[in-house]
Amino acid sequence: MSFIVEPRVEAYAEEHTTPDGELFERLAAETREKTTAPQMMVGRLEGRFLGVLVSSLRARRVLELGTFTGYSSIAMALALPPGGRVITCDVNEETTAIAQRYAEEAGVADRIDYRLGPGLETIAQLDGPFDLVFIDADKPNYVNYYEAVLPRLAKGGFIAADNTLWSGRVLDEGDDDEGTRAIKAFNEHVKSDPRVTSVMLTVRDGVTLIRPKEGD
Repeated sequence: MSFIVEPRVEAYAEEHTTPDGELFERLAAETREKTTAPQMMVGRLEGRFLGVLVSSLRARRVLELGTFTGYSSIAMALALPPGGRVITCDVNEETTAIAQRYAEEAGVADRIDYRLGPGLETIAQLDGPFDLVFIDADKPNYVNYYEAVLPRLAKGGFIAADNTLWSGRVLDEGDDDEGTRAIKAFNEHVKSDPRVTSVMLTVRDGVTLIRPKEGD
């Protein structure tokens, strides 16, 4: 699903991105069939991007906030080195069950630790460090998630925050819904944070990569 990029351009980009395979196609189809917000699924472009990020970082410990039906956690788990692990959090039992079923089929269930419950409560129970944290959960808590995970990043680790362009609504001064306000506040919070370096990418609905500055 295209969010920011012109749909034909996004389709071209997908066609020239390595396919994820038949399992992901079935997962995407079931997500569209059984969920009310299938656009929450990351899809091929972002799934492959996350996998490449995990590989490039040689990440061994990944934390994901927002499991949904598991596309992203499976994509990242497949890119882990031996012994690597993804901890993924969500509050929805039904979508998490779909994620677990496809993880079993993909052969990565032993690399993924599923946690059900509010993300901030889960984070409080976890020790770092994490090489990568993917934030893709409820938008009003984005700043809270960011502040909770930043101290738990490994040296050289990254935060990847999804939906930071919010279908372009970040540019609409008249759009005052809770999600838009939350994303705008998060973007400004990161931009003004002297502890980090960040880059906002126009991948799908916007992905911001955030890294603590050296020495911090």
